[in-house]
Amino acid sequence: MPKKVPKKAPKPKKVLKGKIALVAGATRGAGRGIAIALGEAGATVYCTGRSSRKQTPGRRQRRPTPGRPETIEETAELVTAAGGRGIPVRVDHTKPAEVKKLVAAIKRRHKGLDILVNDVWGGDALTEFGKTFWTVNLDNGLQMLKQAIHSHIITSHYAVPLMLGRGRGIIFEITDGDAFYYRGNIFYDLVKISVIRLAFAMARELRKRDIVSVALTPGFLRSERVLEHFGVSEANWKDVGKKKDPNLNSKNQNDSPHDFMVSESPRYVGRAVVALAADPKVKKKSGRVFSSWGLAREYGFTDLDGTRPNWGSHARKKYGKYKICDERFYSYWVPGLVELIFPDWF
Repeated sequence: MPKKVPKKAPKPKKVLKGKIALVAGATRGAGRGIAIALGEAGATVYCTGRSSRKQTPGRRQRRPTPGRPETIEETAELVTAAGGRGIPVRVDHTKPAEVKKLVAAIKRRHKGLDILVNDVWGGDALTEFGKTFWTVNLDNGLQMLKQAIHSHIITSHYAVPLMLGRGRGIIFEITDGDAFYYRGNIFYDLVKISVIRLAFAMARELRKRDIVSVALTPGFLRSERVLEHFGVSEANWKDVGKKKDPNLNSKNQNDSPHDFMVSESPRYVGRAVVALAADPKVKKKSGRVFSSWGLAREYGFTDLDGTRPNWGSHARKKYGKYKICDERFYSYWVPGLVELIFPDWF
């Protein structure tokens, strides 16, 4: 069970007041939780994604994520209600022209950008866990790479120039897992490892500038889709713990009630983003991957219910030990041969 801390958690301080943030993929899940947490901290948050209340005139549109009702406008309203300023913009981050237009609008309105969160995903319906790479749907897998890797590169390409010269900026790559282990599907694995590598690569190129780049993972995320899977809401999610066979997982996914009881709301990883964005010494963390539970222990923030869920500790106790990305792991990455040959490239 998550560690309990005093029932009434302190109200988040406006530590990011005046900061401009872009959360790419803010419609639901971790992206929405991050956007709201940034709002709690007083930031102005651009909430982007494809799911919008607005329709193109004269055209009947199909929902970008079939079966999901969430919209970017809804997220923006929640950001504003939390104490920030939410600005919804419909953007397909796989299309360079749309991202370029978004960044130009941010530049006109705010002159710059302080926080970039790359959380575009949309791969749940495309992932076939437990299937070999020669039997999975190839089209779905290639689409996943486009949606969840290409989109991150495109967004950073256009957005990072807005962060230069602002004093301090930070880029977040949202992933799944803080280790180098295999993740059960070749395309899913490529996505989640690639964004960790993206954070590292960008950090190397930005190391002489005042911009930090990190990867961040939530634990067992209590997203809208996961709540729906268990047939509960955020208000009564603990009822899942009363089910029979608490340790039983489905054939193709980790959904045992026992594990779900250590789940975290999307706001938890959002508060991890705030903690790092507000830390004046965050530069020393650049290029690495962090977990919501590890940062909660370090910075002292809590989830919505005042607990500090620790998925990593729970998983190791229940399933066995696995190695995370630690000091020894990173020592193999730096310095690299190319940096030794061309030390002045970046």
